[in-house]
Amino acid sequence: MSNSGRKPGRLVADKRYPRAGAKKPTKKPAPKRRKPAKRKTARRRNPIAAFFIGIFRWLWRLIWRTTVFVSLVLAMIIGTAVFYTRAGLPEVSEIVDGRARGSVTLLDRDGAVYARRGDQYGGAVTADGVSKHLKNAIVATEDKRFYNHFGLSPRGIASAVRINLSEGRGPLSGHGGSTLTQQTAKLLCLGNTYDPSEWESESAFVADCRRGNIQRKIKEAIYAMAMESKYSKDDILAIYMNRAYMGGGAYGAEAAAKRYFNKTAASLNPAESAMIAGLLTAPTRMAPTANLKRSQDRAATVLRLMNEQGYLTAEETRHYQNNPATLAAEAQMSAGGYFADWVMRSGPEFFTRDTTEDVLIRTTLDQRLQAATAEAVNKVFSEKVREGSKAEVAVVVMSADGAVRAMIGGRKTDASGLFNRASQAVRQTGSAFKPFVYATALELGYGPLDTVLDEPFCMNIPGSGEWCPKNYTKTFKGRVTLTDALKDSLNIPAVKISESVGRDLVMRVARDFGIYRDLKDTPSMALGSSEATLLEMTGAYAGILNGGSSVTPYGLTELRLRGDDTPLMGAGGGIGERVIQPRAAGELIWMMEKVVAEGTGARARLSDRPVAGKTGTSQEARDAWFVGFTADYVAGVWMGYDDNTPLSGVTGGGLPAEIWREVMTRVHQGIPAKPLPSQAPVVQAPAPQPAPQPAPRDQRVRDSILNQVLRDILGGN
Repeated sequence: MSNSGRKPGRLVADKRYPRAGAKKPTKKPAPKRRKPAKRKTARRRNPIAAFFIGIFRWLWRLIWRTTVFVSLVLAMIIGTAVFYTRAGLPEVSEIVDGRARGSVTLLDRDGAVYARRGDQYGGAVTADGVSKHLKNAIVATEDKRFYNHFGLSPRGIASAVRINLSEGRGPLSGHGGSTLTQQTAKLLCLGNTYDPSEWESESAFVADCRRGNIQRKIKEAIYAMAMESKYSKDDILAIYMNRAYMGGGAYGAEAAAKRYFNKTAASLNPAESAMIAGLLTAPTRMAPTANLKRSQDRAATVLRLMNEQGYLTAEETRHYQNNPATLAAEAQMSAGGYFADWVMRSGPEFFTRDTTEDVLIRTTLDQRLQAATAEAVNKVFSEKVREGSKAEVAVVVMSADGAVRAMIGGRKTDASGLFNRASQAVRQTGSAFKPFVYATALELGYGPLDTVLDEPFCMNIPGSGEWCPKNYTKTFKGRVTLTDALKDSLNIPAVKISESVGRDLVMRVARDFGIYRDLKDTPSMALGSSEATLLEMTGAYAGILNGGSSVTPYGLTELRLRGDDTPLMGAGGGIGERVIQPRAAGELIWMMEKVVAEGTGARARLSDRPVAGKTGTSQEARDAWFVGFTADYVAGVWMGYDDNTPLSGVTGGGLPAEIWREVMTRVHQGIPAKPLPSQAPVVQAPAPQPAPQPAPRDQRVRDSILNQVLRDILGGN
């Protein structure tokens, strides 16, 4: 084959495998093609829009820079305020007890607690020293984010503002969104303390601490953050648990646990813890002593919150909701409210009403007798008093030395804080005053069997004219003994005896026995026109029982500070000076026995023991009394209306005597019967007398005048 003179062509393989020593040709990169530039279309911006956009950008940058600057300045101010506030915060131990007043605990004659007054405080507790259930219940109820915030909860505040606005209130009115730390700051009143010289009352100070304006909220927030920076979370929780009011006069968890469950805060179960935590929103209204069912319903909600936040299992929640907490027996006792109020009023003010210490007062109250008295009053009123009647009642039971054992001050027999008709109502005594008239006569030598004439009788009273007393029955019995006159409560003989012995002496005897109010120096004094309280009258009759010595009724036997063994004071009453001789007292008791055995007080008779007493009905039957005694106890009963409306068909020998019998029947259960210390009159045969000698004429004239005066007063010969 011919090549036509051309060089042979290179094989393809040669191209793939270069010859040895041959240099590999370098390829030049292909030049990049430039895409033809797009033609920009010139867009003209609206100058007006451009102007406003520029203004907006400038304003935005200004606002942003101002906000950052202001935020930095505010942060510095708040930080300085928090640091300054923190420097003034006291130690935790100094602020756990936030009470302005101390507490008063009243014990009965056996040493058992029956009433509390003032601000109860059981002692300081720590977050680790209480039941974990109580700690969890408080956090779950009051502030579930307590352990995660710095004292304030922005989410909580925003939510509260939203709710307040949606309910038509101001943003800061109603829900506050407060954290538990802020609530503690309120309890501390932002570090302020109550000063009586600066505030009208303690309640006004507390109201100021609870104000919710914007200025107060800012101070509260700063104080809360200062607390968070100084105290631990458990310290803050401990302050809260110690200072919070938990109803029933109890301040702090320990006091509440003892008040409601008679146990320590460390031993509370979930149901009890939930009940105490549930009190914090409204302690007075939610207190189990005020309404147990309402408190249990609130506790069920707290248990549900504890379950939702993982503190209780579903099974535990159901168990404690189905088995709610109940009050301890001591918390349910409400006996002795009137008695406790009387002791608090009659005791030294600086240790009772205005005490700053925790005080223990031992009293004379017998809770068995108190319960028996209340039961008797309720029985008679439910059976014998018409429905809708507004008639009130008062009862006092005491020993012969004046130690008050039971007291009822109104138809609400177990009430407290109400008007006490036993110690505060000053009423006309009526015929219940007459024993003091006869006590004076017996002391001067009269005898129970001496006689007086019961017949129409009038006296001329200077400045008032003629006064003619009448008997209750409008009849006259002629000549009667002093015993019969008292037994049948005859008015005319009582006035005659009073005028015979002298009203001044009758007034003196009555005052010495304890009827110390302004006695009216008029003939009607013998009929009980003067006034006294039931407590005073019962104490005066106790003086007759004890043999004629005066008595000062008392309820306090010992007062001491909590933790001290040495009493600061002892009994404030008891038996005093002698008023009449034992013989006169014994004869008067014998006469008063006849009042019950045969006279106006027959409804007060006891089947198993002797009784002495006296009925009393004041003018127009505005007051009805029965006061009497056995060998062991003295009791007084008063009935009437607070507005002095006359009683309808009630006298001292009626319902008051029946109440007295019901009370004393229960009071004496299990007590052996004893005779009264009475002294029957001795009837002696007249001794032979020498033949009378005629008296001188002038002596006969004097005797004639004296006899005429006595006949005018006493009647007869």
